[in-house]
Amino acid sequence: MRKIRIKIINNSGYGLPEYKTEQSAGCDLYATISEPVTLLPLDRVFINTKVSIALPDGYEATVRSRSSLDKNHGVVCNTGTIDADYRGEIGVILYNLSREPYTINPGDRIAQLVISPVAQASWDETDDIGTTGRNGGFGSTGKK
Repeated sequence: MRKIRIKIINNSGYGLPEYKTEQSAGCDLYATISEPVTLLPLDRVFINTKVSIALPDGYEATVRSRSSLDKNHGVVCNTGTIDADYRGEIGVILYNLSREPYTINPGDRIAQLVISPVAQASWDETDDIGTTGRNGGFGSTGKK
């Protein structure tokens, strides 16, 4: 397990992002808000997490939805990439895609943070990239 430096801004009281199981890929980010926020249907809200991280070179972090929020309430977060050279506060954009209002309370788990290695590409421009038999995209492998 890699050690990553983390800064809690303004001592929000919600602690460090937390992995809920030994094999969890993502750690939970918390709503560090002072009062509940109600998200109306098709509305969005930006929530700061009061967390900044210092990723090592060659790594990135991705902010992702929590599957239970999506499945149970229709609330998803905008996927966001945090580059290794970013040192600002991590924010989460939440969307309510349901037909019902949803209330976010202080301390709610609102998103996951997944840390991964990164490979950058060196581009080699060509007119022929070869074929693999998959050129259709968006459902080209069938319904099943």
